[in-house]
Amino acid sequence: MPLVSLTDAGCNIMNYAMNGTNVVITAMLGVIMIARLHAMYQRSRVMLIFLVIIFLAVNIACGVIVAIALRHTTAEELILSGKYICVYTYEGDVQFLFSMFWMLNTVWEVFTLCLSVWVAVKHFRDLRRLGPSTGSTIGDCFGVLIKSHVLYFVSFVYVSCLQLGTLSSEFLGSQSIGAQILKSVFQISLLVQMFVLGPRLILSVREYHAKLVAEFDAETSMNSIVFQEHVHVPTSSTV
Repeated sequence: MPLVSLTDAGCNIMNYAMNGTNVVITAMLGVIMIARLHAMYQRSRVMLIFLVIIFLAVNIACGVIVAIALRHTTAEELILSGKYICVYTYEGDVQFLFSMFWMLNTVWEVFTLCLSVWVAVKHFRDLRRLGPSTGSTIGDCFGVLIKSHVLYFVSFVYVSCLQLGTLSSEFLGSQSIGAQILKSVFQISLLVQMFVLGPRLILSVREYHAKLVAEFDAETSMNSIVFQEHVHVPTSSTV
């Protein structure tokens, strides 16, 4: 299999592309999270504005941090055992900057999880006042959103821990087998989080709306049947 030679400029371009893609996909997942919370809070405009402001503050800060970190990162092409690899050298506090990027995103994820849990607890308390059929259906719908959110949050924390591990001084720049395995596990976990569990957040919202619409249609048809049973239609008349 032929090997593709990478120049130092090619390594820098690949580094910019990977980090830029990471920032963009993270922002897209944040938009998905805002749409979920907007639906859970019954399309509250105040909550939407509040989430957008926090989202923009976090993502603008993350974009600036990544841009500064990339300016202080240099790439070099090396050949080890006949294979071309890119080795990155970090100047100054680049490790701290990348750690800040993940910390800010972790703060955002914790914030959105707290909002989801809070509104879910509030709705589950309100369900006690409703009948068993309506309450169980709405509870199941919210259960779908909470389960998918918790699963995504656990995966995010796992990936963040792996990322912070790869940024430690013991692993950074190391070519040992353990360091390579950790980096490979991180990359695979990051892809699963972004391209498997991330889209699952959208599917859970669609499932949530589908269940609500189905329950509304069922209640409407049931009320129509009950209404027809109680209507008395005269069959004869006197003149």
